Amino acid sequence: MNIAFFGRAFDPAFFENFKLLLRILEKKATAFLVYEQLYEHIRGRVDFNKPVSVLPASSRPDPDTFCLISIGGDGTLLDTITLVQDTGIPVLGINTGRLGFLSAISTEEISLAANALVAGNYTLDRRSMLELAAPTDLFTPINYALNELTVLKRDNSTMISISAYVDDLFLNTYWADGLIVATPTGSTGYSLSCGGPIISPQSRTLVITPIATHNLTVRPIVVPDTSTVKLRISGRAQDFLVMLDSRSRPLSTTVELIIKKATFSLNLICIGQKDFYKNIRNKRAWGLDKRN
Repeated sequence: MNIAFFGRAFDPAFFENFKLLLRILEKKATAFLVYEQLYEHIRGRVDFNKPVSVLPASSRPDPDTFCLISIGGDGTLLDTITLVQDTGIPVLGINTGRLGFLSAISTEEISLAANALVAGNYTLDRRSMLELAAPTDLFTPINYALNELTVLKRDNSTMISISAYVDDLFLNTYWADGLIVATPTGSTGYSLSCGGPIISPQSRTLVITPIATHNLTVRPIVVPDTSTVKLRISGRAQDFLVMLDSRSRPLSTTVELIIKKATFSLNLICIGQKDFYKNIRNKRAWGLDKRN
């Protein structure tokens, strides 16, 4: 049984935690797959007692891989989308960064999480994803995002005009710095910072949130995730940015964007009881009140 590791360079203080993680997982794993960037960081400092294969940066692990462990923060976990894609390989996020909203396992919980994996004491939290259905060649072959698709202006001095349609019904024209189409998972990210609502991960919805809108009567709107969202952009500038999570591409204003829910989900490994509300209270200080 193969277990894959993906991550970025981390603080040397984490090496002992990484070794602890390996020693426990070796009880279950027959081999380890380590992505090249992480392998170069740990080479000579971590010993493996099972066979190790080094994976190139953009390669997909074999679909029968037991799980992929992301070492880093939430940005690192988002990068795993380009690796697991539609394979269904479960992802466990171990947080070596600051917030760790998606990468929920802290360094203090590594032993607990690793033993739970070995014993099979975990559940899968299936998170819906977005697909940029058109143009198909913009992010090919990975037109998917876990958090959001964002349209942004590139010129610092001018707004852009974004006409949005939901299932071919005209929604609104936004005069703004940009527009976010987010999943429930993404509702606690960029969309939230722009005034969007917090949406429970299992809600079957999308949220459309303007960025620095010029019209004060315009507010975020929640639509069913069965909807197809179409965006048409215009403005003085002749190009803008389209982002899928942390990946970005420049695009001409003559192109129409079509966004819909992806046909597959990302499987996040959940250790212990899933409690989204506790997570947003603890990690986002949501509802913080000294009277509570």
